[in-house]
Amino acid sequence: MTASPQQHLTLYDLQRMVRSSLEERFALPVWISAEISELKVNYSGHCYINLVEKGAADGVPRAEARAVIWRNHFSKISAYFTAQTGAALAAGIRILAKVLVSYHEVYGFSLQITDIDPAYTMGEVERRRRETIRQLQQEGVWDMNRELPLPRLVRRIAVISSASAAGYRDFMREIGSSDYDISTELFEAVMQGAAAEESVIAALERIAAREEEFDAVAVIRGGGSASDLSAFDSYRMAAHAAQFPLPVFAGIGHDKDTSVVDMVAHTSLKTPTAVAASFVERMDSEQAWIEAAAERLRQMTADRLHDEHLTLERRSAELHRATISTTIAAAARLDSMAERLRDYTLQLLTARRRRLQAAEEITRSRSVDNILRLGFSVVRIGGKAVASAGAICPGTRLDIELSDGRLQAEVTAAGKPNLQRE
Repeated sequence: MTASPQQHLTLYDLQRMVRSSLEERFALPVWISAEISELKVNYSGHCYINLVEKGAADGVPRAEARAVIWRNHFSKISAYFTAQTGAALAAGIRILAKVLVSYHEVYGFSLQITDIDPAYTMGEVERRRRETIRQLQQEGVWDMNRELPLPRLVRRIAVISSASAAGYRDFMREIGSSDYDISTELFEAVMQGAAAEESVIAALERIAAREEEFDAVAVIRGGGSASDLSAFDSYRMAAHAAQFPLPVFAGIGHDKDTSVVDMVAHTSLKTPTAVAASFVERMDSEQAWIEAAAERLRQMTADRLHDEHLTLERRSAELHRATISTTIAAAARLDSMAERLRDYTLQLLTARRRRLQAAEEITRSRSVDNILRLGFSVVRIGGKAVASAGAICPGTRLDIELSDGRLQAEVTAAGKPNLQRE
């Protein structure tokens, strides 16, 4: 179907019709809620904003619009918003804005912001914060980092901070002024703004890959506005900190408020200097404990040595007394035994003497001289005594011994010797 030239519209006519319809439909200002995705203040003083509405599930924008706050409104709106919320208007903040809908044939759809309700932003921030806390608690990770055991000596510290931050310099100055060998390694990260969340999480992941090299992690930065520190209320950063395998020390610089990362961290302190001081104080406590333990050990050793010395002296005295008593008793027993031995020896000697005397008498009575005096004689042949006559042959010369002399004889016949006196 071909349209006639009289039936078509020019682009300009269409844009004018859209503009007319919008201006008629939105003749009065309306309140809308949206998130600021970009914000830029022009040198002229006008503030140009990009508003976005993200999907609930995937976070993909489902609506987007340009907005402007003219210079004559911006200074008042911005000052009031900062005074009420403690944060400046910035990307990532959700606002409730009073807007005039406008449409331009060349520049298209846009919104003119004439007012912003800070109470809505404060409520929205708190709502998101509470939702983050609720989710972490439901997932069972809320207390995980706080329950990690802290080493007695925290000497190896991974530090997440900006290298140029004053808070990092304060931290290092406090550590350097101590007398302890505390080593630190900086894992540099963006600590504020839209990039802070991803940057800090990336630093945590780098440290986790070298977990065994550190005793604790210090996440530090100086003070700032609530908007500067809003990243530390994010679910992802808080979840990483809560489940981190090392104790996390947070010194994020909040003067009044406490971030969710502060809540899930093992230890939360107000400033980087306070975090450093806590490490030094822990070393002080351990040194004091060691010194006290050494003193207790020294005193216990001295007391034990004293007790043992007294025990040794007592037992030495007891041994001395026992030795003397035993010696006296042994000497008495020896004296008694010596007396009995002497008596027994005398008795034995007397008995042996009597036996010897008796034997001597017997021996004397049986001596050759005595026998010879009784009338007996001794017959010898070649110096050997003869005991039997049958062993003597005739012609054998005999030596005969008598009590008063000797005789020589020659056997002439058995039993009939020829006696010849010498």
